[in-house]
Amino acid sequence: MTSVLFLGFGAIGRHIAQLLTPEITAGTLTVTALVSDMAKHADRPHHGAEVVDLATLTADLGEPSPSPTASPIPSPSPSPSPSPSPSPRMFDAFDIIVECAGVPAAARFGPAVIAAGKPLVLTSVGALAEAATRAALLAGPGRLHVTNGAIGGLDVLEAAAQAGGLDAVEITTSKEATGLIRPWMSETEADRLRALRPQDGPVSVFTGNPAEAIVKFPANVNIAVALAWATRGLPGSAAHTGGGLPTGADSGIEASLLADSLQRVRVELLAVAGQTQSAHQVRAAGSAGKFAFDIRSTPSPENPATSGLTALSVTRTLRRALRA
Repeated sequence: MTSVLFLGFGAIGRHIAQLLTPEITAGTLTVTALVSDMAKHADRPHHGAEVVDLATLTADLGEPSPSPTASPIPSPSPSPSPSPSPSPRMFDAFDIIVECAGVPAAARFGPAVIAAGKPLVLTSVGALAEAATRAALLAGPGRLHVTNGAIGGLDVLEAAAQAGGLDAVEITTSKEATGLIRPWMSETEADRLRALRPQDGPVSVFTGNPAEAIVKFPANVNIAVALAWATRGLPGSAAHTGGGLPTGADSGIEASLLADSLQRVRVELLAVAGQTQSAHQVRAAGSAGKFAFDIRSTPSPENPATSGLTALSVTRTLRRALRA
C-alpha cells in the first residue's frame, strides 16, 4: 500500500482526494493531509483522507513547528519572520509527498522533502521562481515532479524548446477583477478594480516575466512559471514535463536553464469584471513553427480563485509518479 502525504488540504487538496477515491476505496493508497489549523477542517469533507495537525506531528518528533506562511520569496509587502526549517524526519512514514498549500508553503517545506530523499509533486510551481528555493528543489536526492496546472499543450512546447525551435513564448491570463486585488496595491488601484464593469473590457494589471509576476500575484500565475519550466530547453538529456526530474550533476544546469526561461517568457495579466472562468492564451513561435493555445477553465466550486483543472493535473502527475 502506498502512503501519500498532502501538504495542505484546501480546495485543491480535497478535490485531489476525491479524485483518488478509486485507489483509496481499493486499499492501494492511503492519504494523510497535513494542516496548520485543524478547526478549519472540522466540518469539511475529507474524502477518505486522514487530517493531521502540523503542530502535533512536529511535537511528536521533538521539533519546533514551522509556520507554513513564512516565505523566503521576496514580496512587495513585509513578510512574516522566517520560522525554523522543517525536519526531513517529518516525511519518513510516507512514500510520496504532494504539495498543495501555496507558494510560501512549497518554498518552506519542499526543500525538506527533497532533502529527505522523497518524491515531491509540486502544485505551486511558482516556488521555482526564487533562486535559492529552485536550487534546493532541483538538488535531490528526492525526485521533483512538476505539474502543468491549469493549462495544456506544454508537451508540444517542451519538444520544440528541446530542439531549440522556440524564439518567443508568451502567456496572457485574464481573471475576475476583484480576485486580483492584492494587499500591496494602493487604495486607488484596488478601488479601480472594484469599480470595473463588464462593459469596460479587460484592464492590464501586470506585464513582465514569470519571475516578477509570481512575486506580485503568487496565487494567480503559477501557470506562467509552469510555461517557463516547459520551455526551458534541453541540458543534454531528455526531460519530461510533469515527469520526474533526474537529480545530480544536471540539477545546476536545469536551474540555470529555468532562470533564463523565467526572464524570457512574457506574461500579461488582465482584470475582467464579471468573468466567471479563468482564460489563458499561450503563444509561441520559432523555427519549429507557430503555436497558439486558448484555454478557459471552470473555477473550483470551493474556491473561485482556483481553476478546477489544477486538481485534475496534479492527480494525473501523482498517478504517473506512482507508476514510475
